[in-house]
Amino acid sequence: MFGVSDSSRPYDVVLYGASGFTGRQTAAYFAAHAPAGTRWAIAGRDRGRLEVVRASLGAVGSSVGLFVADGGDQPALDRMVASTRVLLSTAGPFATYGNGVVDACVRLGTDYVDISGETAWVRDLIDRHHADAARRGTRIVPFCGFDSVPADLGTLLVARELQQRYGTPCTGARAYFRMAGGLNGGTIATAIQWQELGLTRRMADPFLLNPPGSWSPAVAERSGDVRGLQYDADMDAWVGPSLVALTDTRVVRRSAALFAEWGESYGAEFAFQEYAKFDRPFARAKAMAMSLALAAINGALARRWSRQLLHQLAPAPGSGPSERSMDHGWFRSEHVATGLGGAQVRGSIFHRGDPSNRATVRFVCESALCLALERDALPGAPGRGGVLTPATALGAVLVRRLQEAGVEISVGG
Repeated sequence: MFGVSDSSRPYDVVLYGASGFTGRQTAAYFAAHAPAGTRWAIAGRDRGRLEVVRASLGAVGSSVGLFVADGGDQPALDRMVASTRVLLSTAGPFATYGNGVVDACVRLGTDYVDISGETAWVRDLIDRHHADAARRGTRIVPFCGFDSVPADLGTLLVARELQQRYGTPCTGARAYFRMAGGLNGGTIATAIQWQELGLTRRMADPFLLNPPGSWSPAVAERSGDVRGLQYDADMDAWVGPSLVALTDTRVVRRSAALFAEWGESYGAEFAFQEYAKFDRPFARAKAMAMSLALAAINGALARRWSRQLLHQLAPAPGSGPSERSMDHGWFRSEHVATGLGGAQVRGSIFHRGDPSNRATVRFVCESALCLALERDALPGAPGRGGVLTPATALGAVLVRRLQEAGVEISVGG
């Protein structure tokens, strides 16, 4: 029997990292939106801070459990993981705080979701745990925030619609992002850590998350990272590098490779790219400004002295944008799938609220609820397991839950 039965563990979901900036929002989302009867708890390193979070939940807080578990205390992590069917983690950087949690989830058969965008760390998880988790039917699902739910689900939707409508394999897909919002301190701390640990060169591999040999030379030629600006005639817009492409592209390519292994291929020569899209007026000027800003940030991250300065100037871990700023943020992703003979399908995803915070919280919470409440309806159920992606682990169930939660998702012509 795959998965953990409802009655065998006291909780459906435990939220680990609940006292951090994103963790507090995650607890608030669960208090407001988890269906009646959902059994959940909060967890983290500091009991006092967790008690403050629980008190902030009002009347709901009285039924919320609490675990104290430091990332370096494996017995405590094991007790926490053994208590729940699904472990949701917002405790980053995940290369620092995530290994013990995922190790326990695989050993104890607990499904897992997080908001990581740390592809090098996930590559290590794949090497250590994918085969064992697949054998056990345990779903380990990183990348369930803004990195990379929209790119992964959007591609899934347009590729499958193309196949069904035109009867053609999908030879390629593209995603185009527009957004407004801010970053929190944890995101910046993670970017600094990537540089200090020397991970950026490793993360530059376009197929970092793929199984070995799962791409052809022809696909590799179409999979280089977007570097400069260009006018995209198909979109009638100026486009350039996307802020989250270094994560999203690797995740979508892993989804495609896993689907191919399971006989559910997008297409034998499927390739994926992601862009930032710039609106009129002054679209080219906006694109150039964004490229210069990205170059400046990357330059600052590459040098020790400027990393130290960035660390001092950036929001501290545990802090982030104001409520007003997060409420006024948004993103729209547009997705295009292309098949043989020029067949094409388009789709879009629109979210009201800051991408890095409001959208990330909604995505990861609904991902956890997919696993906790609708596991038997998930793709490949009951036996699918491994280090998976949002598309391969959650698929259409997550699409529906997000639509019911107010995310606008459409697939058109």
